[in-house]
Amino acid sequence: MSKSSEPTRQAPRSPSPTTLDDKPLNSSVRIDDQLIRPALPLRITLAATRIVVGWTFLWAFVDKVFGLGYATPSGKGWIDGGSPTKGFLSGAKGPFEGIYHDLAGTAFANWAFMLGLLGIGVAMLLGIGMRIAGISGALLYVLMWTAALPPETNPVTDDHILGALIVIALALTGAGRSYGLGTWWQRTALVQRFPWLA
Repeated sequence: MSKSSEPTRQAPRSPSPTTLDDKPLNSSVRIDDQLIRPALPLRITLAATRIVVGWTFLWAFVDKVFGLGYATPSGKGWIDGGSPTKGFLSGAKGPFEGIYHDLAGTAFANWAFMLGLLGIGVAMLLGIGMRIAGISGALLYVLMWTAALPPETNPVTDDHILGALIVIALALTGAGRSYGLGTWWQRTALVQRFPWLA
């Protein structure tokens, strides 16, 4: 058999990347058996979405604390003695309105809501603690959705459901590692000891 007729051997191919973890910015990623290349546009989109969501939560916190005249009127901030939950929860409607009316303006509701806004906002902006931020962000969105049932512009969904899905997607795709501190955060001793903080 001549040398030219021998079958050519191909070098084994490296497996396709399956996540965004530690991949070069120009590499491909595989999401649900679909190859997406290059990874750079996806990383930029995830980072931008994460930062916008984080800023939305953090801004809501700042506005409610200081009453900057946006969603919270001037002089009605938490620091001025106003309640960050009384107005919204007092106006709750639907099957859970009784529960929300009872919670409106209570210290528990105010502190839980404000700490949630602050924690989710900081975590999303920095890209750390994305699992907790995703779960708590989705929970907060869903609770706000249940406070206004049925939604005004759609019989089932509104922007709160969309927000819940977005924060879950950001957590599941590791968006904190895209132009955030997620990779560093996951290597810290704290997260190594308590992986659920990732």
